[in-house]
Parts: sequence; C-alpha cells; structure tokens
Amino acid sequence: MSDSPTPAYDPKPTLKYASVIGLQAGAVGVFVSAIQNALGSHSAGAMGFVTRTGGTIALFAGMGATFALTESLVANQRRKDDHVNGAAGACAAGFLAGIRARSIPMAVGGCVVLGAAMGTFDYSGQLSGEAGVTQEERRRRFFKQPPKSLEAAE
Repeated sequence: MSDSPTPAYDPKPTLKYASVIGLQAGAVGVFVSAIQNALGSHSAGAMGFVTRTGGTIALFAGMGATFALTESLVANQRRKDDHVNGAAGACAAGFLAGIRARSIPMAVGGCVVLGAAMGTFDYSGQLSGEAGVTQEERRRRFFKQPPKSLEAAE
C-alpha cells in the first residue's frame, strides 16, 4: 500500500445520497414486482405489478433509502469512511425487511446477517483484496517497471 497519510474526511450529502439510492432501489423493485406479476396466475392484468405486488417496490425503495441514509449518517458522525458505515446501513435495511415480515426475531436476524455480510464485503476491499488502492496504483503494479539502473543511465 502507499505510505501517504489518510486524506481528510469529506462529509457525504445525506439526503441527496439517500434519495438517489432510494430511487435506484425502487427501480429495481419495479423490475422485481413486474417479474412477480408476470409469473403469478391472477386476473389483475398488467397493472398487477403495482396493485398486487406493489409492496415489493416500496420495500426495495425503503431498504435502499434506509441503507444509504444510515450509512452516510454514521460516516458523517464518525468522520471515517470504513466498513462500519456499510455494516450499520445494512443492519438498518435488514431490520426494515424483518419488520415487514412482522417479526422482531426476523428483524434482528436480518440486521445481523445483512450487517455482517456488508461489513465483511467492505472490510475485504470490495472483493478486490486491496482496500483503498486506486486504479493508477493497480496499473503501476500490473505493468513491469524498468530497472532502476536503466532509468538512471538515461
């Protein structure tokens, strides 16, 4: 890794971030609801994705917004951008999913499972194994570097 000092924390715009992620998650919810509607047998017609399985849209949007809001609030409060923020956001989103099932044990379980999964994912460096490494640093490591003696001779 680089020997450079850690940069100063840049606060996240909480409401903007939560709104954008909530809308994106809601769009995914529309897609999932449409698939649920298409695969089910019913007489609701094409609007069934809103009337019959529309709760899926609200759940996805709510979980996305809750995740983003909690993640940015925790990051801004702690003034750090690390794995704990993602774990807290995922815990809140998992708790919301359990509350939809009307079960406190499911809510706590969802919090633990999603929080642990997201925290582990963030801690591992987003599956690249190199947390905080920029694309330029990765490029330098990938390509061979000329020997120091040749650089000095030129």
